[in-house]
This record gives sequence, C-alpha cells and structure tokens, in this order.
Amino acid sequence: MQKMGEFKLPNFFNYPPYFTLQPMRETREKQIQLWKELIIDFCRTQKIFVIGLEEDFPLFSNPAIESRAEWMDKGHRKCLVLWHSIQDWADLIVKEYGLEDSVMTVEEIRSGTESRGTELQGMDRPVLMRALKLLEHKGKLAIFKGSSADDEGVKFSL
Repeated sequence: MQKMGEFKLPNFFNYPPYFTLQPMRETREKQIQLWKELIIDFCRTQKIFVIGLEEDFPLFSNPAIESRAEWMDKGHRKCLVLWHSIQDWADLIVKEYGLEDSVMTVEEIRSGTESRGTELQGMDRPVLMRALKLLEHKGKLAIFKGSSADDEGVKFSL
C-alpha cells in the first residue's frame, strides 16, 4: 500500500480511471464517494481545514500513474486534464494515421470518418496541435497552414 507521509493511500489511488470522471452514472457516483471519503480522511489526519484551488494538493496528482492536469488560466478556473501524455497522444496519432506520405487536415484527424470510435474522435484541438507539433519536431510529419484554422493540414513522413 502506498503512503503519503504517514497517511496510507487506498489501493484504487494507483488505478488511472480513478483520476478521470467516469461516464456511467453508477460508476461515477461510486467514484465521487470514494474521492469524498479519501479527501475527508486525508484532511482529518493532516489537520487540513481549507483546500485552496490555487495550491497544489497532494491527492490530486499521482506521479506513479502519471496523472496530468494543467491550469489553463492564471486565475485557476479552468483545468486541462490529460489522460494521455502529449507523447502518448502523438504515438496514438502515428498508430492511427501515420501512413507515409499521407496528407490530411487537422479536422479530419479529430472528426473524420477514420477517427470514429477511436480516442482521437472529438479530441481537444489544442491538445491535438501540441501532439502534432511534437511529431513535427521529431520529423515525423509537417504541419502546413491553410487559409483558415480549419484548413490546416498534416503530411506524414515516417
């Protein structure tokens, strides 16, 4: 069992879906209940009475499973949750679309017919662009601009 100081963390703390809001109502309700109990127990044992949104709170990340979240604004009102690292998203793009010399638009990658039923379907555009830029930096593709953001394209060169 993992510990945080003297506090013993439950086994499910190392289970990645615990850090992602679950889509099924019953599962989500159980997940939220587990979070409530964990936070209350932790705060009780650590004598914590207030949790500030601007502060790092040790329960809200787990480096062992690489849970990732980034504040999107300075006021800490929006949080980007990356259930895959940018590298993992890049690897998934190559796996799904990385055909040598193939060309497609950025929008096709996230909402085209080939993305249906994959994790790329409906992907957040800024996260997709970060993954594509990483692949471009590694020389696996080239991003080219169109007349608008919807016309941006990608040419794979694996």
